[in-house]
Amino acid sequence: MRKKADLADALAEISGSTRRKPEPEVPQAPQAPQAKQQPSRKGTKPITLHFPELVRKQFKIMAAELDTTMHDLAAEAFNDLFAKHGKPEICPFEKKKSAKE
Repeated sequence: MRKKADLADALAEISGSTRRKPEPEVPQAPQAPQAKQQPSRKGTKPITLHFPELVRKQFKIMAAELDTTMHDLAAEAFNDLFAKHGKPEICPFEKKKSAKE
């Protein structure tokens, strides 16, 4: 899209004026420094979900009771969901041996 000509600029150009306003400099947005990516997160994307606070608390308690991480507990749940619907269980997680085994 072409910028609309300013009347003063047009008149200065026609009259051959040597006094021109310098083009205003457009400030560039500062670039944020690149965050270093953890090697364990390479090739992954976050999945953000919103649930009531009580769901999160119960989830954290369950992970602690099972001596595992919330990440591994969620991965196990995703794999169970995938299996239920006939999809491959592709979510990686570390299955910890229980004290009973």
